[in-house]
Amino acid sequence: MFENRTIKRLEEMLDSALDGNFVESAYDESRLSRLESKWKEFLGRSVLSNANLEQERQRLEKFISDISHQTKTPMTIIKMYSELLREEASRGQDASVEKIRGYADEICRQNERLEFLIDSLTKLSRLENGTLSLTPAEERTDTLIEESVAAVASKAAVKNIEITFRGNDEQKAVFDLKWTTEALINILDNAVKYSPEGGHIEVYAESFDMYQAIHVVDDGPGISEEDAAKIFGRFYRSSDMAQEEGVGIGLYLSREIVAKEDGYTKVVPNNKRKGGELVMFLRR
Repeated sequence: MFENRTIKRLEEMLDSALDGNFVESAYDESRLSRLESKWKEFLGRSVLSNANLEQERQRLEKFISDISHQTKTPMTIIKMYSELLREEASRGQDASVEKIRGYADEICRQNERLEFLIDSLTKLSRLENGTLSLTPAEERTDTLIEESVAAVASKAAVKNIEITFRGNDEQKAVFDLKWTTEALINILDNAVKYSPEGGHIEVYAESFDMYQAIHVVDDGPGISEEDAAKIFGRFYRSSDMAQEEGVGIGLYLSREIVAKEDGYTKVVPNNKRKGGELVMFLRR
């Protein structure tokens, strides 16, 4: 009789689980009650696992959609200029060397943009999936600043932008030098991009109890309160800056890198100061 009752209860548990409405009965010290508790725990973990799988599916779907959307423009432009180049070249001696050079330059520019986008998306995917491992260690922040500034110096020189920085060998934080340099380069590149010709960018470190802050201050148009809440979003670009070159992924990558080191990034809206300011907080 007991075995029949147990089998019946097990069947009821399985049926209710399949229907998605399993409820554990009042707990007592019996083996059946313990089995019900374990069954409830198993179902809970299964639901969580399914939810994680669905979340991952949606993330992958969005990622593929982002790749498709972001690569469409440069690929279309490359195709268009390739056809123009072919048409111009087919004219033989009447072909304009200047036009051909212009078309070739645009193809190269769009190809570089496409390479940058694919490289950034690959890094982004590795960061989000956890396959890119960071190895934070105590490092000097002046080394981080110097290497990052050097990486954007040529771009700044084209616009005659002066970059000044200050720090000292006593200011240290815990971070992965390679990847955090890339994060700071993205922030500096953003400052160069939106600074006016002949502008100025200041980079400096500031020490707090728990964090080492690195400020990047430019004299560009600044960041509105509305954009301040969105600027670190993936592929976000301000409507005021839509004419500027870029894909809107650099600052997102910077935030993700720093977050994996238990740090964070912050933007100072331009109602507090003239120009733009982004701050990277690294754990000490």
